[in-house]
Amino acid sequence: MSQNGQTGHNGTTAVPGGGAEHQLRRSLGFRDLVVYGLLFIAPMAPVGVFGTLDAKSHGAVALVYVVATVAMAFTAFSYAQMVRVVPQAGSVFAYARAGLGNGAGFIAGWMAMLDYVLIPAVAYLFSGIAMEALVPEVSRWVWTAMAVVVTTLLNLWGVRTAARVGFLVLAMEIVVLVVFVITAIVVLAQDGAERDWLSPLSGDGTQGAFALSAVVGAVSVAVLSYLGFDAIATFAEEVTGGSAKVARALLFCLALAGVLFVAQTYLVALLEPVSSARLAAEPERQGSAFYDAVDASVGTWLHDLVAVSKAIGAAFAALAGQAAAGRLLFAMGRDRRLPGALSRTDSGVPRVALLVSAVITMAAAVWAARRDDGLDHLVSVVDVGALTAFTLLHASVVGWFVIRRGGGGVVSWWRHLLVPVLGAAITIAVIVEASGTAQVVGAIWLAVGLVVLAVQWRGRRDAEAAGV
Repeated sequence: MSQNGQTGHNGTTAVPGGGAEHQLRRSLGFRDLVVYGLLFIAPMAPVGVFGTLDAKSHGAVALVYVVATVAMAFTAFSYAQMVRVVPQAGSVFAYARAGLGNGAGFIAGWMAMLDYVLIPAVAYLFSGIAMEALVPEVSRWVWTAMAVVVTTLLNLWGVRTAARVGFLVLAMEIVVLVVFVITAIVVLAQDGAERDWLSPLSGDGTQGAFALSAVVGAVSVAVLSYLGFDAIATFAEEVTGGSAKVARALLFCLALAGVLFVAQTYLVALLEPVSSARLAAEPERQGSAFYDAVDASVGTWLHDLVAVSKAIGAAFAALAGQAAAGRLLFAMGRDRRLPGALSRTDSGVPRVALLVSAVITMAAAVWAARRDDGLDHLVSVVDVGALTAFTLLHASVVGWFVIRRGGGGVVSWWRHLLVPVLGAAITIAVIVEASGTAQVVGAIWLAVGLVVLAVQWRGRRDAEAAGV
């Protein structure tokens, strides 16, 4: 049976796994895909990590995002290769299954669950924190729970409706970013820069000469700003016009995010009155470094505007993440790797999978919102899951095109071997640079996945032996 999905007369996507109740409705265009990708990433994602990256890179924070964009381009390119031949909702789960086999596919999907199911919890928590800062009378966990409920209702309404509302939110975030960029340029033109004009690309010199190792170390943190662009691939069964549109959206979204990240970090680094050496010596300053630089150079009005944008934008980043998580659970349920009930759809919407995803996300987000160290715990879990899934994605490209000759026997040694091998090397290097807590949690989750896989394999073997 072909790996490629077919579109039925009613606009649903026909793939292996059942009738209309297991199919998704095609209703998304190129713009919708880009909206979902940018919502998940968030155009101003560097706001929260600017201080950390500035300290780690010795002031070369814009260069960090240039390198990180190039590094993530390898992953985006591998996604683009696989979505053309396996245009299914499972994303990396479907790709690894096609290129490496059913077992590897399950493990890829299992590890990706840490990313897709828990990244929305991180975003919801960011929203709750921002809203608590604006309205301190209401606890952050209440704001967090409210954000989960509102965005879940939009996702249950349908992917098209959620995309339309998401477009409005994304437009607001872009407007705020444009206001920041214009205001920063005006301030720099009138008052000059606090640091040397080339320092965001070469370092501010307060921690010694330029150090490539410092930049590479910061890249291991910066690539996490991009997590979510790959969620575009989970909508492959719901896009009109073929999977080539998904591949273009993946590459376009990453490139646009890279330009936005480099531009804003370059400008805020020039406005930053505190040296990278001081930020490194006083880590408590790092979290608010972006806001502090804006306050010092522009005023609190822009600070408040950015904070409101982050509060709303984070909730809708979670909306996109929850939608992607629902599609992953749907695909794994349809393949009987998770309970089959997850593969049920209603009018082309995987409502069961979405509700399960929402419940898990709500529990994780509210738990974290009620703890001072909750955010650190969530982030440590998410990172390794995503990067492990990316590594298996790269391996699936080699497996499908080079080993299985799934591309009709035509092998491009740079597209199907060089790029994925380099991409896997990058993601493995970032995993090695991750915190010890993240590595331990990732290893435990992987071990649990291997046990589940062994149980499933034994159950299927017994069923076959019994002639079932």
